[in-house]
Amino acid sequence: MKGNPKPGEKVTWNTSQGETRGKVVRKVTGTAHAAGHEAKASPASPQFEVKSSKTGKKAIHKASALKRAGS
Repeated sequence: MKGNPKPGEKVTWNTSQGETRGKVVRKVTGTAHAAGHEAKASPASPQFEVKSSKTGKKAIHKASALKRAGS
């Protein structure tokens, strides 16, 4: 993804089940937990918490793993 996504922005990302759609919840700049995993982000290398629109489950990904979703 070019640039950083903003909270509320619609994005897609890949999972083992295929492409997932959802929204960015927040920017993570420290240690955070989601779906049983620990993400170690920093202000210089932020990650983004996303929420699936289908299941409501949350995950944390780097901006490079996210794509802006078409409307």
